[in-house]
Amino acid sequence: MSGKKPTMEEVQSSSEFPWSITTLTPTTSVMIVLFAALVRFLVSLGPYSGRATPPMYGDYEAQRHWMEITLHTPVAEWYRNTSANNLSYWGLDYPPLTAYQSLAHAFLLNSSIPESLALTTSRGFESHGSKLLMRWTVLVSDFLLFFPAAVCFAVVYFRRFGGSGREGSAPWLLAMILLNPCLILIDHGHFQYNCISLGLTLGAIAAILLRHEFVASVLFSLAINHKQMSMYYAPAFFSYLLGKCLKRQNWVLEVGKLGIVVIGTFMFIWWPYLYSMEAAKEVLYRLAPFERGIYEDYVANFWCSTSVVIKWKKLFSIGFLKFLCICTTFFAFLPSCYQQIKAPSDRGFLYGLLNSSFAFYLFSYQVHEKSILMPLLPASLLAQQEPFLFGQLVYCGLLSMFPLLLRDNLILQYTVLFALFGLIFYQNGRHAWEKIPLRRRFLLVLPVVLSLLLHLIYLTLRPPKKYPFLYEALIMLFCFSQFICFTIWTNIQQCSFLDIFHWTKAKKKDV
Repeated sequence: MSGKKPTMEEVQSSSEFPWSITTLTPTTSVMIVLFAALVRFLVSLGPYSGRATPPMYGDYEAQRHWMEITLHTPVAEWYRNTSANNLSYWGLDYPPLTAYQSLAHAFLLNSSIPESLALTTSRGFESHGSKLLMRWTVLVSDFLLFFPAAVCFAVVYFRRFGGSGREGSAPWLLAMILLNPCLILIDHGHFQYNCISLGLTLGAIAAILLRHEFVASVLFSLAINHKQMSMYYAPAFFSYLLGKCLKRQNWVLEVGKLGIVVIGTFMFIWWPYLYSMEAAKEVLYRLAPFERGIYEDYVANFWCSTSVVIKWKKLFSIGFLKFLCICTTFFAFLPSCYQQIKAPSDRGFLYGLLNSSFAFYLFSYQVHEKSILMPLLPASLLAQQEPFLFGQLVYCGLLSMFPLLLRDNLILQYTVLFALFGLIFYQNGRHAWEKIPLRRRFLLVLPVVLSLLLHLIYLTLRPPKKYPFLYEALIMLFCFSQFICFTIWTNIQQCSFLDIFHWTKAKKKDV
């Protein structure tokens, strides 16, 4: 038995969480998953969107109402305006898989608190018991879909890319994915089920890295059929898979097989509405609510930000604006798609997901604040490669949703998650931070300082009576400027893969 005593550094190192390891042990994974689940549970104890605010309430009421409708009306009437289903009151506006999910949750809620889903008479129903059950449906959905997909991706990522340099912490990467404060606040605070579509998408991304392209096609098709916003990622999936197929011997057959899988998955989900063209059109019309306008509230995208100068809604018709959005969105993601078709690669695919989702967020039609969750998912997957970009994007994403979350009285949860994310984020980033030149450090810190300043202004100062939404506009313009910079940078990064992967023979083995 050695008489040597451990040094202070060795004791401290052994007691710290193992952030620096490049593999996920079962114990480490369970600890992170349980902590992430605990954070979600604590956030869910707080208020939700539209609590006690008739007549429309909020997203919590929308989800409850969809359970009511799917439980008490025939499938054919879920997207149709009837005496039992008034579409002007939170009519279903997501694809059929969301409706099936609502029905499954309705069975659970109806078995315990049937009055909470009584047809037409349960509008605005709120009770402690129903809130508890509704919250649990989100937690269970998260635990069954998003959590396993996140663990799978973290494991696969380090198998594919190794653990050298900045890419040296599998536990940290998993924590960044699971402890994204924006997703937690929207799903478990505000109240939505984004964890389902994002979990399916993340599973599809992991399947891509594992070379299970048919599985990836099924999972991503399911994601689109849960929330149409998953289409934000469609150009990246399409261009990557097409680029892979074009490099194979019989590319027409390869594309055809993937097409059959996608069409088959869509037909399976849409089967109750394929009996007539009219029934399918009713669903499609609900999925594209153009009458709502080109944007909602003060979303930090191109159309809303530039509306300070150009009054898009007043100057142009809905038809022209739709055409304009299609064109700008297409040209925004075109460089990313070209890179992946020309030289498909795993790393380029992750950048492609980020660039494609940014293109839709910034330029597509009918975007709202919560849509920032779409770019945030691929950004979290690139956290090892682009740690400071990811950190800045999270803080800007939080700021862009701050007015919305403040209306939901989630300021306590917002503040705690803001600080918690920063604490965990810099566990892995502090060593890289020390190597950054002082001038660049200043440029990285400045947006965070401005973000904190905007928070304080919004909370403490009243806007001028003439401009009641001045502070919302300032937040929007600041976040938009940051998102544009992020988009330019990540597109440049992805374009650099053309030289690296297209001309280097060693990398062609990746195909």
